[in-house]
Amino acid sequence: MKEFLSQRGIPYIEKNISENADWRAELEDLGFLAVPVTVIGDRYLQGFKPDELEAALSAVHR
Repeated sequence: MKEFLSQRGIPYIEKNISENADWRAELEDLGFLAVPVTVIGDRYLQGFKPDELEAALSAVHR
């Protein structure tokens, strides 16, 4: 995920849930139990799905 975003010049904030219990709780509160979860605008995408990521990025950067 980090490489995907970096190659496109997209800034991101990494929240490693194994290092911070608050971030894990935040993820669980959103209904997710597995990572990665990527937030783009108001969309939450679980897993690494390049086509969905590209679509979400395009929608935000119109």
